[in-house]
Amino acid sequence: MAHNLSILRFTNKMILLLILIGTSTVFAQTNIPKQADRLQQYLGFWVSSIDHTTDSIGKTPLIKMNNYPKIDNTAMSVDVFHKDGKTYNHTLTELIGYDAKTDSIFALGKSAQGDMFLGKGGFTSDTDWIMRDRDFTGKETMTVTFDFKNQTDVHLKGVNPQNKILWQTRYIKKNPKDKNIGIQLVSVHKQMQQNPKETLKYLDRMGYSYIETFVYKDHSFYGLSPLDFKKLVEDNNLKFTGSMTFYDLPSDDGQAWKEAMQWWRECIEDHKQAGVEYLTISNNQIKEITTLSELKRYAEYYNAIGKLCKERGIRFAYHNHSDEFKTIENKVVYDYFLENTDPEYVSFQADLYWMHFSKVDPVDYFKKYENRFISWHVKDYKELGQSGKMDFELYFKYAKTAGLKYTVAEVEAFNYPVWYSINSAWNYLYFNIL
Repeated sequence: MAHNLSILRFTNKMILLLILIGTSTVFAQTNIPKQADRLQQYLGFWVSSIDHTTDSIGKTPLIKMNNYPKIDNTAMSVDVFHKDGKTYNHTLTELIGYDAKTDSIFALGKSAQGDMFLGKGGFTSDTDWIMRDRDFTGKETMTVTFDFKNQTDVHLKGVNPQNKILWQTRYIKKNPKDKNIGIQLVSVHKQMQQNPKETLKYLDRMGYSYIETFVYKDHSFYGLSPLDFKKLVEDNNLKFTGSMTFYDLPSDDGQAWKEAMQWWRECIEDHKQAGVEYLTISNNQIKEITTLSELKRYAEYYNAIGKLCKERGIRFAYHNHSDEFKTIENKVVYDYFLENTDPEYVSFQADLYWMHFSKVDPVDYFKKYENRFISWHVKDYKELGQSGKMDFELYFKYAKTAGLKYTVAEVEAFNYPVWYSINSAWNYLYFNIL
């Protein structure tokens, strides 16, 4: 009976979570209204495909292009390198920026041959960008069109004033993974359900290093066995590193406790097979708790789960929402958990958004409870870094103090198309924070 009750609670949790996901999708905008925002799609690191008819990349791409943000992402520097034998030679440099007075995009470029040019144009849609180039005698030299197939795939074509095709190139995004940025798959839940292989391919191209899931159920992930899901993830050059798991505190009954511990043993073993390094849990029952003695049972429960995890070489962490910052018998719930769980078995995953929402400063917790926060969910009120409400730069100054090991981007408030927002989250963390 207790086991069935836990499954019912799990089902209710998932229904609520999916409602929230659906709500985010309903209120999402379907376009990118501003030229400056559209330009940000071009940020990042790109390589040429085998040819312009395919998105496949060779082992040694002919062209590499590095686009770095400048002046609050409304401009970027562009460096293009062509392969010559075993080396890549710098063949083109540009400064591309958005001009607010004319609502246009300008480019100032110089080739390796010494020719300079000035381009002007703009986006005619979310995906189509046209630039017309002139040399410094005023002569029109070329029109370049950019066709964004998606956030990780853009086709470029140059034509002369007589509309003759001069060249075509297709760039595929290949952002680096040196800063080890993860993503919680709730951000792309609908996309994972529809086409997990394509979704993981895009996350890889955008530079995400690893994923964190929240869908473990019936010994599977998105309907796949632990080993099959691990293979799918690794085939797309990602790691399956973290997983949010849900099993409510069993009733005060010996048999219910045994069933819960058995469920966790099986859960941990499945995740071990999948290569997962850490599990997290959250608590949606805090509103119902009224005494410290009840909190004590939760602390004991988390210690027991954490001990099982450690025995199998997996970390265990508690994930907060907002209810953790209410007070019970003059004690803040979150503080109680931090002080009454064993650091050897229980770490914490700080959800920075929910902390800020609850009017607490994450830094205060990082300083008071050093080395307890192995993972952070980095989430904002809007797309990451765009609300202006949260001081992520300050938070990350205390990453070492907190004990941060896993930085997990999460996007749930979408004001732009999903993939644009996921791409901009990586851009923000990579170029502005880490």
